[in-house]
Amino acid sequence: MAHLLHLSRTLDELDPPRWNPPPADATSLVHKVHTLRRVPLIDLSPADLRTLVSQQVSLAYVLPVTVHLLLEEPLLDAYFYEGDLLLAAIQAPASAWSMIPDLEARLRDVITELPQTAVADLPRDAAAELAAFVARPDGSR
Repeated sequence: MAHLLHLSRTLDELDPPRWNPPPADATSLVHKVHTLRRVPLIDLSPADLRTLVSQQVSLAYVLPVTVHLLLEEPLLDAYFYEGDLLLAAIQAPASAWSMIPDLEARLRDVITELPQTAVADLPRDAAAELAAFVARPDGSR
């Protein structure tokens, strides 16, 4: 839980500098990410976390919160399909995982315990991505 001490704070507070408002012609995704940086971590939904992790925004703060959710419900349907948050998380770069090796190890254990039938129901290549995450040496990507 040491990774989650700042849940009442926003990413703009935790990961300076604060972002300026996006340009008026920015995409809806850019507007969404900018908005999410001003939301307290505790108020981010699984879909919000999936967006931030997928966009690799403030992973030092977002990835631990995400992993704690995944330890409880690894195949959580955050937005698109069952397991979408898990698949987004395992695609985070090694540098992000190197900050939380204990949570990475715990997530690997959870992944290895997933029923094969559940993994088979995930989108194409998901089983291979999960296997690669579990099999990679600690701290490498």
